Amino acid sequence: MNVSSSTLSLTVADVDASRAFLCTHLGYEVAMADDGFASLTRGDAAVDVVLLRAGTAVLPPEQRDQRVAGLILALTVTDLAAEEARLRAAGAPITMPLREEPWGERLFQMTDPNGVVVQLVEWAT
Repeated sequence: MNVSSSTLSLTVADVDASRAFLCTHLGYEVAMADDGFASLTRGDAAVDVVLLRAGTAVLPPEQRDQRVAGLILALTVTDLAAEEARLRAAGAPITMPLREEPWGERLFQMTDPNGVVVQLVEWAT
């Protein structure tokens, strides 16, 4: 198997709110969009994100009313402290402050308007 790209598809109540959050705070750009749908990309190694409005008919019936829960979108970045300072200054909703785990992972989390948890990570040297 050769994976050419990765995309995370998230079912949310308000596509526009998550799209605005990811574009404003994390540099995603809209590749395609329609009512209840947005495909976002960054042009680097970050995973692409597809946002689907809950209840949309393109999903199988048993998935239509499911929403994001228990999922963390984790992005490994360089200069984590600078990213945290930039996002704080921009008013991003940081819901877990910058910390370092015993195994060497440095991280903080934000939560978008639909409850999508985004974790920025850097490995301590």
